[in-house]
Amino acid sequence: MSIQITHVRFAGTTKVHESIIRYKWKSIQDGSVGDNDKPSLVAWVDTKTNKAYVGTGAQQVAVGAIHPATSPAYLKTHADGVWTNNLLSLPTF
Repeated sequence: MSIQITHVRFAGTTKVHESIIRYKWKSIQDGSVGDNDKPSLVAWVDTKTNKAYVGTGAQQVAVGAIHPATSPAYLKTHADGVWTNNLLSLPTF
């Protein structure tokens, strides 16, 4: 399954990847929509058979899970071999 992450929710006023607590998404296959908390979506992305993206068409960027040694895992976009901040530019909900 593939999804497009469309919105994010932050815990507090600091807007960094680590403070995102919830993700709103749309299925690329059937158009269904939903939202998940951070641990659930990180686990979903980690399965490797599931794919998450931000944007569409030429602006589509893959989302991957980051697993720091001393803090909880979080999601971040990855484009052209570089970790990027596309999730931080999404609308909030």
